[in-house]
Amino acid sequence: MTDTTLTHPSLDRPPVFTQEELDWLPWLEPLPADQLTDRHWAGLVDAARSKSDYFMLLARDPDILGARTKTDKDIFYNTKMGLPRAERELSAAAASRFNGCIYCASVHARFASQFSKRREDVQRLLDEGVSVTIDSRWDAVVSASVALSRTPAAFGQTEVEALREAGLDDLEISDVIHGAAFFNWANRLMLSLGEPARRAA
Repeated sequence: MTDTTLTHPSLDRPPVFTQEELDWLPWLEPLPADQLTDRHWAGLVDAARSKSDYFMLLARDPDILGARTKTDKDIFYNTKMGLPRAERELSAAAASRFNGCIYCASVHARFASQFSKRREDVQRLLDEGVSVTIDSRWDAVVSASVALSRTPAAFGQTEVEALREAGLDDLEISDVIHGAAFFNWANRLMLSLGEPARRAA
């Protein structure tokens, strides 16, 4: 059996949570591009994802990758109703900050900043952690996302009522739950398959 484990001894690891664009380096060999079949392309959903080591690693199981990507896109891009995109990203960033996933936190904090125009507030979440106090609405989103990430089965009426008190309706509450739940799973997948790295200058 061939050992496909990869190591990155000279990796420039980011020491703290950041909104900078990072690279992600896998510990297992991604699927080579010349081995992609029509089934793999369908699993990638977006052809541009073939440039990503992460998605090319997940492409080894294209059916699961396709389901994962369609779920991800529906949670974050289907914003005709429910939570604004900025707060969906905030939920994912909070879960990622709590779980210690520097790469995912960087991506979703950057999107939260982009869509909210509140970069300094988002950076405080990264710098101070999930106990940060920002404002009642964002605090409720962060708190609910962390509660769901910490112990999913313990998430319940208390967190839902806090979100309602902060002004969220049922669809918005559902979106908070979806964003946090998806990234509570996605963080663990990414953390088990590779590591973040600073981009070369």
